[in-house]
Amino acid sequence: DRGRAVTTTMMALRQSSALRAALRRGSPAALALRSSARPISVASMENFKFEPIRESEVSRAMTTRYMKDMYDFAETDVIITGAGSAGLSCAYELSKYPDIKVAIIEQSVSPGGGAWLGGQLMSAMVVRKPAHLWLDELGIEYEEQDRYVIVKHAALFTSTIMSKVLAAPNIKLFNATAVEDLIIKNDRISGVVTNWSLVTQHHDTQSCMDPNVLESKMLVSACGHDGPMGAFGVKRLQQVGLIKELPGMRCLDMNVAEDAIVELTQEIAPGMIVTGMEVSEALGAPRMGPTFGAMMMSGRKAAALTLEALGVQAEQELRAAAA
Repeated sequence: DRGRAVTTTMMALRQSSALRAALRRGSPAALALRSSARPISVASMENFKFEPIRESEVSRAMTTRYMKDMYDFAETDVIITGAGSAGLSCAYELSKYPDIKVAIIEQSVSPGGGAWLGGQLMSAMVVRKPAHLWLDELGIEYEEQDRYVIVKHAALFTSTIMSKVLAAPNIKLFNATAVEDLIIKNDRISGVVTNWSLVTQHHDTQSCMDPNVLESKMLVSACGHDGPMGAFGVKRLQQVGLIKELPGMRCLDMNVAEDAIVELTQEIAPGMIVTGMEVSEALGAPRMGPTFGAMMMSGRKAAALTLEALGVQAEQELRAAAA
């Protein structure tokens, strides 16, 4: 028995050493080793060792990349404010266009908005048909009912779409970052004014901390319904007179609300598209409660409107006609 245990341990160590070496080389054999690897065992972990590293290496690895991202995205094609279900859905559609540079600004440390849970802190996510067809594209499994589907946990949707968005080379998420103001030139929204969220939340407890800025061709405002930082985009538009009034979100009516949110997703001011629950605050649509299809479809429509505003669809049609 002891001999077999030693043999098993040595085999596991050889395999893990080979895997680490293959990963360091970027070898295709790494995938094969992963797929043929034995199930995890105590023996395989007994002599596990990390590669050595200096603390300064960690600091430089983070700071150089983050500062490069800030430099690269200081001027971008699209800014999406808010990484809830609508904002992420918009970003996912824009990720299909690698030449379009997209910055997502999210005030929370954890993106996803309210889409980590269903209603009243319960797990399941209800999506009314035919929005479920988009779940098929994302590869998200669900339980099918006659007129709707149920994703077993809302976090499955959010983590799946987030992983796809973050993997896209043309998209950068700046989380723990708040939008404090808009850049407006000649009555057109031209970017956003940002700060660390912790600074934004404590302007009244310390001396003034000046912000940073990002310029963009289009802004998609997906800040959600009214709250401490909710509906910020349309609130600011009203304050500067680019929209006259904010009727606010009406009482719950699922059947009216979801259709209205998608229908009313629009370019609400030159250079700014409003999507998701911020639509209800801006245009007086009802709330829909714990159904999520409208957030997804509104985000997708916002992406389509953004592409149209950037002239991407017209360019594609011209190419198709020329071909």
